[in-house]
Amino acid sequence: MKTLLAVLALLSGLCCAAAETYPSKPVRLILPFPPGGGTDTLARIVGQKLGEDLGQTIVMDNRPGAGANIGADIAAHSAPDGYTLLVGNVAHTINVTLYRKLSYNLVRDFAPVTLLAATPNVLVVHPSVPVKSVQELIALAKSNPGKINYASAGSGSSSHLAGELFKNLTGVDLVHVPYKGGGPAVTSLIAGETQVGFSTAPSVLQHVKAGRLRALAVTSAKRSAAAPELPTIAESGVPGYDANTWYGILAPRGTPAAVIARLHDELVKIMQAPDIRSRIAVHGYAPETSTPQEFAAYIKSEIAKWRKVVLATGIHAD
Repeated sequence: MKTLLAVLALLSGLCCAAAETYPSKPVRLILPFPPGGGTDTLARIVGQKLGEDLGQTIVMDNRPGAGANIGADIAAHSAPDGYTLLVGNVAHTINVTLYRKLSYNLVRDFAPVTLLAATPNVLVVHPSVPVKSVQELIALAKSNPGKINYASAGSGSSSHLAGELFKNLTGVDLVHVPYKGGGPAVTSLIAGETQVGFSTAPSVLQHVKAGRLRALAVTSAKRSAAAPELPTIAESGVPGYDANTWYGILAPRGTPAAVIARLHDELVKIMQAPDIRSRIAVHGYAPETSTPQEFAAYIKSEIAKWRKVVLATGIHAD
């Protein structure tokens, strides 16, 4: 018993020491999508401020591919010391069901830190598409089955599932065209290579304002403060439609609790800062912080929610 108590005391001391000296070197923030999308935009705003507050450089490491699984796998198998973190989002909870085999376990292999923010996706069309409402899009798609493409940030992304949910609830036949991230998907929309998109608000609102894309509705259950003039898809005649995108910070399992607590406190403080709130609001994000325990429970609820959608649509990525 004395030996066990001595070991526990030693571990506690090491944990406290780690927290007191953390961070003593740059922190790597893995972004599982390419530059230009919603994850990248939010991470760079928050990461810059986090680096200032921690007194260390936050290294942005874009690791796109496999529907955000490549970045997640790298983070899951990194040293649990607080120097490698993952910007997780809704795609990771979708992937639990979408992929038959994953090289990591979202619940088992990560220590949630906090939710950061949420944003609706926006249903947009290229200006050449002759529709100005959700119902007009549905009518056009039904009269042209299999002839209209919709772009997504990749198989299993929130934009992909938002599109499949739309197809499932409306009975339209849209052709899915996956890209390697939200940025490339939006680029394809602007170029007219694809006609429809369910893209995150941060990645398309600026293009809507510039006239490069036309917005029809938001995918959330409630209207977005970033674009209050846009109706929801549900109120546009598709009852029950709700597909939100969220972002949060995850650390590898085994990261010291004191380090998790330090990161949590710093990130919550950042997301509550008026200047950060105003900066992210321009891009369509709404702050959504949580305790590590609340975030862990939310991840499990999201896995269950999207499992139903994936099974109902019959899609899979491998």
